[in-house]
Amino acid sequence: MKVRDFVNKTLGVLSLGAIALAFSVTVSAPSTAQAEMSEAGMLARGGVLYDKWYKITEGDLPMGTHASYPPEGKKKKPTTWRCKECHGWDYRGKDGRYKEGSKRFTGIKGITGAAGKDPAAVVSILKDKTHGYTDGMFTAEDFQALALFVSKGQVDVTKYIGDDKSVKGDAKKGQGHYETVCGGCHGIDGKKINDMPPVGAVVNKNPWSALHKIRFGQPAEDMTSLASMPLDVSVDILAYTMTLSQE
Repeated sequence: MKVRDFVNKTLGVLSLGAIALAFSVTVSAPSTAQAEMSEAGMLARGGVLYDKWYKITEGDLPMGTHASYPPEGKKKKPTTWRCKECHGWDYRGKDGRYKEGSKRFTGIKGITGAAGKDPAAVVSILKDKTHGYTDGMFTAEDFQALALFVSKGQVDVTKYIGDDKSVKGDAKKGQGHYETVCGGCHGIDGKKINDMPPVGAVVNKNPWSALHKIRFGQPAEDMTSLASMPLDVSVDILAYTMTLSQE
């Protein structure tokens, strides 16, 4: 075979290989639809944004106290920008656990009135003068996730947790869920993580916060979200963890 023929044949093979590789890459690359988060995924992100958004976003970190935070409030600086700081873990604001007498009382109403609201309208509220969240703080997806949580993620916590901290869940079912979903990180006895109190102590101190975190996870931590699972699963886990040792 002449050198010229050999080169042409070799280049032809290489070209076919390059075409095949390009086709393979094109086919295997995820489509835009595949890359978009599901509603459950968006709810989970919205839940942790509500908790402590500046721990998980790459946007601007507020350094000063929120302009709408009441002077009588006892918190300052970034903490006052947390949604839960004014609206509460039970989402009821001044009508719930953050009512007068609480160390977190602000006199601000909750978000229960926004349940079922059009998420686009919620985004507008988040960006208004009262709330003051900007595109420099949140991405468009973050705004959508937080708005979706406000619209569809919050629940009437009073149906599951009493004022006396009693939980209306099935602890027996919760044990199975806890041991298979949570126990790997927290330990079967709830004492595996050394830099936090025992799970039993944490949930008994604030079951409202615990239920929110069981459902959506802990900001900036590898904690599983149960947003895609029935609410009863999270409530049952909470009921079981309330029985764990607090020491």
